[in-house]
Amino acid sequence: MYRTHNNGQLRAADINKEVTLAGWVQKTRDKGFMVWVDLRDRYGITQLIFDEVRTSKEVIEKATKLGREFVIQVKGTVIERESKNPNMPTGDVEILVSELNILNESLTPPFTIEDETDGGEDLRMKYRYLDIRRKPVRENLIFRSKVAMAVRNYLSKEGFIEVETPYLIKSTPEGARDFVVPSRMNEGQFYALPQSPQTFKQLLMVGGMDKYFQIVKCFRDEDLRADRQPEFTQIDCEMAFVEQEDILKAFEGLTKHLLKEINGVEISKFPRMTYDEAMAKYGNDKPDIRFGMEFCPLSPLTPEGGTTGFPVFDNAELVVAINVEGCAEYSRKQIDALVEWVKRPQIGATGLIWVKYNEDGSLKSSIDKFFEEKTLKEWAEKCKAKPGDLMLIMAGDTHKTRTQLSALRMHLAEELGLRKNDEFAPLWVVDFPLLEWDEETNRYHAMHHPFTSPKPGQLELLATNPGEVKANAYDLVLNGNEIGGGSIRIHDKKTQALMFDYLGFTPEEAKAQFGFLMEAFQYGAPPHGGIAFGLDRLVAILGGQETIRDFIAFPKNNSGRDVMIDAPAPIDAKQLEELHLKVEIKS
Repeated sequence: MYRTHNNGQLRAADINKEVTLAGWVQKTRDKGFMVWVDLRDRYGITQLIFDEVRTSKEVIEKATKLGREFVIQVKGTVIERESKNPNMPTGDVEILVSELNILNESLTPPFTIEDETDGGEDLRMKYRYLDIRRKPVRENLIFRSKVAMAVRNYLSKEGFIEVETPYLIKSTPEGARDFVVPSRMNEGQFYALPQSPQTFKQLLMVGGMDKYFQIVKCFRDEDLRADRQPEFTQIDCEMAFVEQEDILKAFEGLTKHLLKEINGVEISKFPRMTYDEAMAKYGNDKPDIRFGMEFCPLSPLTPEGGTTGFPVFDNAELVVAINVEGCAEYSRKQIDALVEWVKRPQIGATGLIWVKYNEDGSLKSSIDKFFEEKTLKEWAEKCKAKPGDLMLIMAGDTHKTRTQLSALRMHLAEELGLRKNDEFAPLWVVDFPLLEWDEETNRYHAMHHPFTSPKPGQLELLATNPGEVKANAYDLVLNGNEIGGGSIRIHDKKTQALMFDYLGFTPEEAKAQFGFLMEAFQYGAPPHGGIAFGLDRLVAILGGQETIRDFIAFPKNNSGRDVMIDAPAPIDAKQLEELHLKVEIKS
């Protein structure tokens, strides 16, 4: 037996017990006549003591040779600790060691295995197995496991059945780029790794599995960000004989359960907002509603047919403001910093206009020579500003201006401490456009995917005004992050064929890509719909963070590389030959 107890388990009640412990050496302190060792495993740390009076010379000599991260086993007696440590669960006791076995030695780690480490992110990713020994990373992985178990338990109790779907599937032209896998046995043909199990879960509904879920790995070959990885995990769900309201209620229940079970937070309200309203009020379709700063449109600013004489406004499609409460005291340096922030290439704005509503009731702006104070007061009234507030205004193309002001709103919220990790505000965004126009391909694409149903009664609009058709789709937003999204699906062949036609598929292309699904619809497909949660993102938000890498055991870096195992990597020429592939290596 390597251990009788773990290193976070022993307390004062265990004094005088004979125990066996195992783990890694966190640190040693050698006083010559006495040696202390902190022994660590995933459960905690226990202090070991070796002294020349009570410990044999042979054991003490072994103890003096221990290095950081040596793997050891000790046997000894639990004794009361003279200098107690109230910051450790095991801080009242220590182990008087009688036997020490070195199970494995260790090189000196490239960074310290401490909560606050001296290792940079790249170094820690290269030695991720060492990074996992640190408490913050270890606790994040344990937290992820807790969330996944809570999801499984809740859905199972609600009658959902977990079904695995294939990883080697057919490539489809919609959505992000696929990762492709060459087939050795079928020359010139390829599998694709799934971006989601979408068609398979629809086929399960046809098969009568009316409540399905799966915690499943998905793959997308796309550019990376802090909240995006080439492989990610979804909580994938589908239900038959449901309408949109049934889906929303079912997964409000899951979200409430997770917030209560994991965070101890009771949530009763799940407000709903249309896509158009979200874009007009917040400039994006996943708004953080924990704080204000809603958009305040200032167009038109002049009498009908007139001009302001200020070209930035006169030439703009949209003039819009946000009101930042209590920030009229911002210095010129602080405002200039905001102007430079929105001018960065990532935001791309040409400038920012400000209006200070001073405590004495006067108004001062960066465009005083164009507008009288009377006009500024009208803007203040429209934006519900009060003395002490700061209004920030942007103008230009509607979509671009909204996007830029939305980014500024979130930046200010971070600066002002308005995005609190222990506050949770869920929101359903509904009534998305069914289609969006792509300038590159000069045609419409499905905003979600081609299996999303239009809102009831809007199918006829596809022929006359496709851009106005709303989807029977919904996203669940939590604290400004989309954590889940889904839709009611098309479940009859005729409507699905019509959708493929409007998306630019020829009948032959539709049959080649999705003939299996169209055929299945002819055998009694029930009305169905579903949702998929991004588990990585959900876990990060519940854990009070937004960077998903911190909650993934072995993540990729921003270039999509696993720097620990050095992947992707070239493969042997013989393997390429077996796969009927020829790769030219560029010098």
